[in-house]
Amino acid sequence: MTNGKVFLVGAGPGDPKLITVKGLEAIKEADVLVYDYLASEQLLAKASDDVEKIYVGKKAGNHTYTQEEINNIIVKKTKNGKVVTRLKGGDPFIFGRGGEEAEYLQENGVKFEIVPGITSPIAVPAYAGIPLTHRDFNSSVSFVTGHEDPDKEESSLDWEKLATATGTIVFLMGVGNLAKNVAKLKEHGRDPETPAALIRWGTKPEQETVSGTLDNIVERVEEAGLKPPAITIVGEVVELRDKLKWFDNKPLFGKRILVTRSRTQASSLSKKLYELGGQPVECPAIKIVPPKDLEPLDQALMEADEYDWAVFTSVNGVKSVVNRLKELDRDVRAFGDAKICAIGSKTAAELENWGLKVDYVPDKYVAESILAGLDNDLTGQKFLLPRSDISRSALPEGLKDRGAEVNNVTAYRTVTGEGNEEALELIDKGEVDIITFTSSSTVRNFIKMLGDRDYNKLLADVTIACIGPITAGTAEEFGLEVDIIAEEYTIDGLVEAVLNK
Repeated sequence: MTNGKVFLVGAGPGDPKLITVKGLEAIKEADVLVYDYLASEQLLAKASDDVEKIYVGKKAGNHTYTQEEINNIIVKKTKNGKVVTRLKGGDPFIFGRGGEEAEYLQENGVKFEIVPGITSPIAVPAYAGIPLTHRDFNSSVSFVTGHEDPDKEESSLDWEKLATATGTIVFLMGVGNLAKNVAKLKEHGRDPETPAALIRWGTKPEQETVSGTLDNIVERVEEAGLKPPAITIVGEVVELRDKLKWFDNKPLFGKRILVTRSRTQASSLSKKLYELGGQPVECPAIKIVPPKDLEPLDQALMEADEYDWAVFTSVNGVKSVVNRLKELDRDVRAFGDAKICAIGSKTAAELENWGLKVDYVPDKYVAESILAGLDNDLTGQKFLLPRSDISRSALPEGLKDRGAEVNNVTAYRTVTGEGNEEALELIDKGEVDIITFTSSSTVRNFIKMLGDRDYNKLLADVTIACIGPITAGTAEEFGLEVDIIAEEYTIDGLVEAVLNK
């Protein structure tokens, strides 16, 4: 069998958007993904559905595989004809042991490519507002491992020269040896009043920074309970943090926010929260699937031009109808002269995206508000309502009360989503700040996912944010205290309401 190939890829410091274009291509191309502790879940999700994922992460005192075992895994998979992407935090050639892995590959006749990554000693200080060089402070910088090979008999660091050689010193992986490293610097001539900072989980929403001087930084880190992974910066440039910090000034910085939308829809909300500094955790409580019986929908769509009105109450309804029309070898022209109504600006935009002119969008994005804009006497008029199987009955009943003929057809079903065990564990540990609900079904299914847990107790200190009053009402039926209700019943409105809380 022809040998495969290895990509040694630097995944960057934590923020998944800091991956290089070539690095992302290597992830997508991989048959086997061998990844480290610091690899982002969002990057792993970019791999193909049938990729083999092998976790080889190393934390202080806890190694899943030795370096030799990792090397052997990569070579074995490659010699079976696989494309292996070795995903490493930061840059593979800066304290990432990528050089050792590349040597082993070369010795075993394996083809490989190196894909550099944005290294943490550059990116993490930048996210904390600390420039490594600045013409008013310094013009040199050193990168140093704060945790040398424990099997070494002697340190290879020349502390006498290192202590004062450059204006800025950046230590990687040095939390455990912080007291020792600080003592060495002071012993060899570095001013005890030199500013210093430690940054944990740099470039990620949970980034945490502790600042001080060489004289007090060890004590401050201990008081803060700062744990690895973190980097240490020593130098006058640390003083600029108060002026230049930007990442931890974002309005949702440090907030872990649960997103309960379906997997296919969650990304838009997650992206908005992430850009505002939040840490979205997707826990899909619903999943959109076709109707069990497609015949009623098919019949309605084949006769769509016979209706006076087609009322779409969600983006899911639009997508389901358009996709079904394609299956029937038809398109939106099937609606003929029927007037089109949409609940919400997003639903209207989706319809217009497919070439359907929207005649009516009610002021409020709930079903009852549609009735306010229609005639009191609808006798003889035919309405098509392609909706979810669990949609509320208020709209069709209200139309029928005015004499309309209503076909309330199931265009899609809302079923329980796949959830996320990690998200549920975070709830158990009290590490979720906000939960967002975008429909009544997300509430019901999320409560179902919690199983036998005492959810009222678990969620007592969690902020509950709902997209509108209907969803909020469902949450309250389960005994949840709703803290945020969006005034505009859209994702943008929900995000705005969370910001204004």
